Amino acid sequence: MISPALTDALGRWLDHERALGGAAQNTLTAYQADVLGFLAFMQRHHTEAQGLAAIARVTVSDMRSWMAHERGRGLSARSLARALSAVKSFYRWLSAREGFEPTAVLSTRAPRMKARLPRPLDEEAAHRVLEAVELQSTEPWVAARDVAVVTLLWGCGLRISEALSLTGAEAPLPDTLRITGKGGKERLVPVLPAARQAVSAYVKLCPHPMDAALPLFRGVRGGALSPRPIQKAMEAARMQLGLPPTATPHAMRHSFATHLLSAGGDLRAIQELLGHASLSTTQTYTAVDAARLMEIYDKAHPRA
Repeated sequence: MISPALTDALGRWLDHERALGGAAQNTLTAYQADVLGFLAFMQRHHTEAQGLAAIARVTVSDMRSWMAHERGRGLSARSLARALSAVKSFYRWLSAREGFEPTAVLSTRAPRMKARLPRPLDEEAAHRVLEAVELQSTEPWVAARDVAVVTLLWGCGLRISEALSLTGAEAPLPDTLRITGKGGKERLVPVLPAARQAVSAYVKLCPHPMDAALPLFRGVRGGALSPRPIQKAMEAARMQLGLPPTATPHAMRHSFATHLLSAGGDLRAIQELLGHASLSTTQTYTAVDAARLMEIYDKAHPRA
């Protein structure tokens, strides 16, 4: 059993991450699950209750055993790397307060991962997705709603959670939206005419009142719209168009970034528009663009 002192320490660390690190609630929930899983393993591994003293004695061998166990139960390299990052962050914070040496944990290397490139759609496919999404509902206002959301993902590079967090106060859409993204970071996003038109068409048809304090995008019963209906509309659209499973709502955001880069957009500017904390995240799109160019080259110049 994890000791009350360690449980309290975990809670205080999460409060620290929330207050000073600006971590979102979903991130904090994942951190808590990852660290609790680690502590539970160490308890089974050592067959003793895990208190502050026991956790300070974790060795390199213990860390290897934990990582082997996690991979053995089917955890992907990416998920394990995320869990290790959470454990290291917790240990870094705890060791500074309890005065123990955390080297065994902090020196543990994350598993190697093959970099996953975003899978954007080309411009023609993105246009066809918008047209197909509109056909997935027989209710005109629902069809207009789904098109408006997907247009915001592609035309403004919003995350689906950001689009669904808009309120009636944003209608009609201004020339620039102030978006609060991950970690509470704010950014300004230009709104294209197509996005304004799509949202305007939805607002005119929506049967629910557009109160400034209520969500802009509504479910059938009038409550806040969840991501699932948009995901389902995209699933149906991609099946209709014969597109791969990677054609998700988030792929529309990837497409926004890749199309800007292809048109000569500045990487730093795209970073700001997407709300990426690190330029290295945005630089992933340069690899996507290079991969696409090589594919075109190979088709144009087949090997003998």
